[in-house]
This record gives sequence, structure tokens and C-alpha cells, in this order.
Amino acid sequence: MGTATPQLKVHIVAGLNVGLTRDEIIEILIQMAIYAGFPAALNGLFTAKDVFADHDMTARKENF
Repeated sequence: MGTATPQLKVHIVAGLNVGLTRDEIIEILIQMAIYAGFPAALNGLFTAKDVFADHDMTARKENF
């Protein structure tokens, strides 16, 4: 509900590692709005954006 950002980051990274696409993760977070509320869903989307950026940076470092 907005206070579990570290745990959410772990789950998003795990999802990416097992083959979820970014679109699938975003859709899951949008569906969350129904159950947790719109502010919590927005917090989740902002967290996903941060995780995706970190994931991209890690991938670039591994390629060099």
C-alpha cells in the first residue's frame, strides 16, 4: 500500500528473471488499483520504472 517498496522491487526483479515482460508487470500493477487503490498502484508503477531503469543499467554494464 505504498510502504512496501523494497519488497515490491524484489518481486519485480524476480518477475523479470523468470520471464515476465515489462508490459505484463505494468498490467499487474494497473490491476492492483482495483484492490489497493489508485495511489498504491501509482506507487507501484513508479517503483517498476525505477527497477526497469536499474535493470537496463545492469544489462549495459554486463555487455561491456
